[in-house]
Amino acid sequence: MNSESVNIYSVLIAYVYVIIALVISKLTGIKKEKLIFISGFRMTLQLLITAYVLQMVFDNPKAIYTIIILSVMEIFAIYNIRKRSGIKSLHFTKIIALSMVAGSLLCLIYFILIVIKLKPWYNPQYIITLGGMLIGNTMTALTLAINSLTKEIKSQRVKIEGALMLGASPHDAVDENFKNALNASILPTMNSMLGMGIVFLPGMMAGQIISGESPLTAIFYQISIMLGIFGSVVISTFLFLEMARKLLFNKDAQLRLDELE
Repeated sequence: MNSESVNIYSVLIAYVYVIIALVISKLTGIKKEKLIFISGFRMTLQLLITAYVLQMVFDNPKAIYTIIILSVMEIFAIYNIRKRSGIKSLHFTKIIALSMVAGSLLCLIYFILIVIKLKPWYNPQYIITLGGMLIGNTMTALTLAINSLTKEIKSQRVKIEGALMLGASPHDAVDENFKNALNASILPTMNSMLGMGIVFLPGMMAGQIISGESPLTAIFYQISIMLGIFGSVVISTFLFLEMARKLLFNKDAQLRLDELE
């Protein structure tokens, strides 16, 4: 299979899947026709715009372009985390941003400079693609961590405040809740790693094989980037939870639920 085998007509034909989903939605009465249509249209529009922008950047590789695109990706990820988690607190927004940027960039820099030794380091064909994978997965993990933490703290408020009154430190009073939030955030990535290669072929590897790359080379890339993603997910989530632990209590060791609003 070569690149000419997939064109605009192929994409239009593939929209039969959306039509099938629309029919099923209508027949079952789940009333998701509008969302299905918007999702398909928005995905197509966003990816077409992305393709043209990336082609322009690939044709004119400059460090400043790569940095700008990565910055936009980070900003959008932070905005998306805040929106999907319902967090409005400025303090929480700051630690979301700090943990997101620190974890994803640390792992990306290590990956391009140490793991694959990319030259030049700002090569957009690699760094934007790899950065997108790390940032996207980290965004999902942080959203899961925040949602899990919020649910746990609110549902177990009485238990936590009871532990505080009995002399437990703020750290100990919410320790189990934070462990559960960390577990919830990294579990999807771990499940992907467990099923990869046997249950399914990941997108990056499949794309390389389809484009004619050696399966072994594709596997080496996939293993490396998956480990980078896992590192970014764990580091960012851990940083967020450790900083969140301090924000949830005032100087008198009282629980501050307003920060989770």
